[in-house]
Amino acid sequence: MTSIRHFPATQPLPDWRNFGVMLRVLLGINLLAAVAALIQSPDLAGWVDRFVDLASVVEPLLLIGLGILSLARDLLWRLRLRVGQVCVLALAGGLAAALFAYGHELRLVEAGAILRGSLLAVIATALLLLYFELRSRALSPAQAEARLAALNARIRPHFLFNSLNAVLSLIRARPQEAEAALEALSDLFRAAMRDPSARVSLADEIALGRQYLELEQLRLGERLTVDWQIGEMALDLPIPPLMLQPLLENAVRHGIEPLPEGGTVFVGLARRGDELHIRIVNPTVGRVAPAAGNQMALLNIRERLALYYDLEARLETEIDDHHYEVRIVLPCQAKPR
Repeated sequence: MTSIRHFPATQPLPDWRNFGVMLRVLLGINLLAAVAALIQSPDLAGWVDRFVDLASVVEPLLLIGLGILSLARDLLWRLRLRVGQVCVLALAGGLAAALFAYGHELRLVEAGAILRGSLLAVIATALLLLYFELRSRALSPAQAEARLAALNARIRPHFLFNSLNAVLSLIRARPQEAEAALEALSDLFRAAMRDPSARVSLADEIALGRQYLELEQLRLGERLTVDWQIGEMALDLPIPPLMLQPLLENAVRHGIEPLPEGGTVFVGLARRGDELHIRIVNPTVGRVAPAAGNQMALLNIRERLALYYDLEARLETEIDDHHYEVRIVLPCQAKPR
């Protein structure tokens, strides 16, 4: 299982392979270059030209540095924090010195620019490292874990209440099926009470979704059919808990129940490269605004995805006159660090 301490937001020395980290580095360095261009320009008219000149130097240095840091990420994580930070600063200064030295050989820059360029690169990198360290303290493991627990606590009451209602509807009419449903409900309770900071295998999440839908099928009968489409992939991929169940619950409550004739919930899972794609589609009664409960579950999942993956995961929805579709894309991580 993966501890919250290994998530992107809680890393003092950032995950250089994480898209959110890369985006923040690119934006931060370019912002500093824009400020430097503004200071050096005699007027606003020359600011853009000066920024383009600085960007022609900064961008190659930045991209090369990010590439090296991505390759060396695991090695840097094995070092003590301060040692790792010093290595990052040394890399930035060394790359800047090499770039300006090459420019000096081509007679494009003067000799004094080598020292100034290296010093500026080290200062800019130090500011970024300070930002990431402060961010990790603000989003400390304890705070992030408490936030995840609070988000899961919002999901659980709806989940367990609706599951219990499905069982209660069977007790008088079909007592034997109700007994079997109670056994399944106990498994659902155990799954719902898992540690919210620990990821579960995709196989476990699928099994939980199947159990929940079987309970709903006992209540709704032939009105509910489910079409599972699971592609060829390893089912031991770790994902956050309670990803599928809230979406399946929404599909049943807001898609199948309002239709007298019922309908089919489509659940598709496929791996495409280094991404896991989850797709859930349910019928709708015309083009209606999403229900408040539906939106609560979507916001909850979005926030949990941000804690687990930063900007590397995404959740999208699409609605037309007959269908409501939810798509989740997760990065495939074979095992925790």
